Amino acid sequence: MSKNLLQNSLREGKTLYGPFCKIQDPAIVEIAALSGFDFVIIDMEHGPFSIESTQNMIRAAEARGITPVVRVTENSETLILRTLDVGAKCIQIPQICKKADAEKVVKATKFYPKGERGMCRYVRAAEYTNISAPDHFGKANDDITTIIHIEGMEGINNLEEIAQVDGIDVIFLGPYDLSQSCGVPGQVNDPKVVDAMKGAVEIAKKYGKFVGTFTESPEKAKMWKDIGVQYISYAVDVGLVMNTFKEITCQFKS
Repeated sequence: MSKNLLQNSLREGKTLYGPFCKIQDPAIVEIAALSGFDFVIIDMEHGPFSIESTQNMIRAAEARGITPVVRVTENSETLILRTLDVGAKCIQIPQICKKADAEKVVKATKFYPKGERGMCRYVRAAEYTNISAPDHFGKANDDITTIIHIEGMEGINNLEEIAQVDGIDVIFLGPYDLSQSCGVPGQVNDPKVVDAMKGAVEIAKKYGKFVGTFTESPEKAKMWKDIGVQYISYAVDVGLVMNTFKEITCQFKS
């Protein structure tokens, strides 16, 4: 099983870039890897993925040397368990609003003594028993990167407590949901949204957490990088394909 390249790169101080993936075909993961992206986020929350298709997307990522991150649909112990068991080393959990939510995430993603993740080595994560029980259960806690989404003002207001939860590695700031919470839905560049996110970056870094966010332009990606965001999700596969297709057809028709 491949190593968690994302976690190691963040610790080295690198800034990483990758798209959200909604296209349910491992080829899009391969294309992202061959294009030079550092990671892909397999989007179960807003995409049509099952556990089986997610597993195949993870396989494609590992084969091409790009880090697969899986965003699950909710903070569910069972869903998190199944996602980790099929081999996800980076898992992203949406809609974290308070300290108890973050503690629930850690409980589901970590084995004893840090959590209560269900134990089974007859799974892909343990190479179908090729990895010994002591190695699998002993090393998995350090190998998993746990990413939480802060997507509303409730989460921003509680971030001081959330950021202190041990076992959370990356705090991801979701600008679109945050814009709705700020009363300006879809206006991700509104000062209310940007200022809230900038304040959240400072709090997260104060407690030693890496920070991530989503952007749709190279200019905004650079802005967030300069502020200290290292985990930058750049656009979505379907949008990137749509924009490229439109550019081509506009040239044909002009």
